Amino acid sequence: MTYKLLIVDDEQANIRLLERLFRQDYFCLTASSGEEAIELLDQHEVAVIITDQRMPGMNGVELLKRSAARRPHMVRILLTGYTDLEALIEAVNCGLVYMYINKPWNNDDLKLRVSRAVEHYETNKRQHSLAANNERLNSRLKEMKLGFVRAMASVVQLKDEFLYEHGSRVSKYSITLGEKLGLSPELMLDLTAAAFLHDIGVVSAAAQALPYKNAESAAQIVGCITEFKDAADIIRYQYENFDGSGAPLGLIGDQIPLTARVLRVAKEFDLMTNTKNGTPSLSPEEAFERLHASSGREFDPHVVLTFSDLVLECGPDRGPMTDNAWCSYTIAP
Repeated sequence: MTYKLLIVDDEQANIRLLERLFRQDYFCLTASSGEEAIELLDQHEVAVIITDQRMPGMNGVELLKRSAARRPHMVRILLTGYTDLEALIEAVNCGLVYMYINKPWNNDDLKLRVSRAVEHYETNKRQHSLAANNERLNSRLKEMKLGFVRAMASVVQLKDEFLYEHGSRVSKYSITLGEKLGLSPELMLDLTAAAFLHDIGVVSAAAQALPYKNAESAAQIVGCITEFKDAADIIRYQYENFDGSGAPLGLIGDQIPLTARVLRVAKEFDLMTNTKNGTPSLSPEEAFERLHASSGREFDPHVVLTFSDLVLECGPDRGPMTDNAWCSYTIAP
């Protein structure tokens, strides 16, 4: 494979010297100005650019700044004189240059440096390719996980419409709260799944009287998918109390996963403000009074306070959930 080398200098003598030095090993492109170099970069996949710093119009550092977005894998080499120290410091601080070479250069040294720059170019391309592949795999994994949750949610909807709607609301509350708490995208996806399916044990054949037993059944169902191990743990620990009096393990404080503490607050709030049997539900204000009253015992005080603040931010008419926070993690068909 013949790599493309772009040589940029306003002095034709320097261009000719560099072209003769590299033309046996590389496909050499030449430009006598930054503007001309930009035009070539728009047309060619350049592996290495060697540019002089002092040129009329666009100088070397400015050219490298503009070329970085066009050719992110390209390796950038700056030719400088001893009087260009300020420009060199700027280029290094901005991460624009792979290396700089002082004038006058040594031919053998320059050839060795360009050879290393080409190797670095290949490394850049491989890293970018790996990153792109990882992004595609993560996207497919997210879709697979969301597809599983949608399928399970459909089962819940067939069995119990109230639990389906409850799960949808709890997911919205949890996502808004999780984003406010700065949870990572991976945790947000697990939290979404756990919030939507946290009551699936209630509609299963193994439904039991004790809530934490149903939570364990739901965790086992969700945990059948290896990628949902963390989501299963969120469901499993949803009845752990902040003071250590909960079930199944009696975890206390930060021993309880933050996502499980978020789910606990979100689902209790929804159960207080939406009832299944037609009994009067609490207003949001009354529900938050109860949450605050149990803060430090059943609920994480910071999570409760953050949830309350979200209601104030959104306004009394909107409640704690926002469409923008929900749209990236929608489960419901």
